[in-house]
Amino acid sequence: MQGSTHRSPARSPGKGISCWRCGLVVCLLISIGSPASAHPIRRFFELDRVNAQLQGRVLDFTRNHGSDNRILSPILQQKRDLYVYLPPGYDPCKQYPMALWLHGAAQDEFTFLHDVIRPLDQAVASGRLPPLVIVAPDGSIRGRDCFLSPGSFFLNSEAGRFEDYLMVDVWNFVMSRFAIRPERDAHAILGVSFGGAAAYNKAIKYPCHFRHVVGIFPPLNYRWQDCYGRYRGSFDPFCWGWRTDFVHRRTVLARFYGIPIRMRTLLDPLYGRRNPETLPAIIRNNPIEMLDIYDVQPGQFEMYVGYGGKDQFNIGAQVESFLFVARQRGLDVTVHFDPNGKHNRPTATRMIPGIIDWLAPRLAPFAPDGPNPVTVPAP
Repeated sequence: MQGSTHRSPARSPGKGISCWRCGLVVCLLISIGSPASAHPIRRFFELDRVNAQLQGRVLDFTRNHGSDNRILSPILQQKRDLYVYLPPGYDPCKQYPMALWLHGAAQDEFTFLHDVIRPLDQAVASGRLPPLVIVAPDGSIRGRDCFLSPGSFFLNSEAGRFEDYLMVDVWNFVMSRFAIRPERDAHAILGVSFGGAAAYNKAIKYPCHFRHVVGIFPPLNYRWQDCYGRYRGSFDPFCWGWRTDFVHRRTVLARFYGIPIRMRTLLDPLYGRRNPETLPAIIRNNPIEMLDIYDVQPGQFEMYVGYGGKDQFNIGAQVESFLFVARQRGLDVTVHFDPNGKHNRPTATRMIPGIIDWLAPRLAPFAPDGPNPVTVPAP
C-alpha cells in the first residue's frame, strides 16, 4: 500500500462481484443489528406500533407504511424518504430546537424508527431533554434497503448530489414546514458510523446551520494508517501515516462473521473504480483535515464523540488521531470511550444516555417554554 509517512512528535456496486455478495457485504458494514432490510410487512405496521409507544409522534414522509408520502428532491430529481419527530404537545405557534439524525452506510431512515426515537422520546417526556424536532432523512443511494443500495455518506459524488439534497432540499422542507428556531445554537447534527462522519463533515461545512455535533463511532480520519502503512495499527502520534493510494482498494477495513469488508465496497459506488480524483475528494471531505481546511476555531462548535475499544473498523485510531489534531488546535471534544464497545447496535444504544445528558443543557435555552432548571442536567 502506497502512502506518505508522517512521524510526528507530538459505479454501482456489484461490478466484479455478484449482486448477492455485494448486498451481503454492504449490509454487514455497519452491523448494528437494525432492520435496514426488515420484512416489508413489518415495515408496514412499524410506524403505528412505534407511535403507540411514544409520548410525541413520528410523522411519515416515506413509502414504508402503505402510502407514498415521500418528499420531492429537486436536486436528486426523485422522491426521498424522511421521518420527522414532533415532541409531546407540539405547538406550531412556538419554536423548537432541532436535531438532524444521519444513519450509517448500510442503513436507511427506517433505523431511526426502530433504534433511535424511543430513548429520545422518553428523555423528552421525562424532562431530561427539552422538547425538540428531530429529522431523519434517507441517505441510501437508491432510496431502498441496504441489500439494494449502499450509502451515499451524504456527500456529493458520482452517485449523486446527496450533500445538496440534505442541506438544501431536506433543510428547506423542515424549516418551512415546522416551528424550528433559526439560531445555529438551537441546532444539533448527530449520526452513527459513517453518518457520524457525515455529521462532522456537515457541521464544519455549514457553521451557520449547526453548533452541536455528535458522532457515534464515526470514521473521522478516512486516510488513517500507521507509519508502516497499516490500517489496523493503533494510533501513535510518533508513528502516523497518511494514506494516499485510493486506486488500489483491496485493503480490508473490517471483518464481520469472517467476511472481509474491503475499501472498494465503500468507495466504488461513490467514485467509480480506479479513479485518480478519489484522493482529492477524500481530502476535501475528511473530518480531520477539514479542521485545517475550514480553520475551525476554539469554541466554534460543541463536539461529542463516542467510540469503542474493540471496534471492528479500528475506528479508535481514526477518532484518536482526530482528537490529537483537534487538541493541537485548542478544540474541546467531549469523549465517551467504551473499552468493550464494538461497531454494533448494543454499543450505540449504551451511548445514547450520555449523548442525551450532554445535549440537554445545550439545547435547553431554546426550548419553547424556556429551560427547566430541575430536570435539565448540568453541563
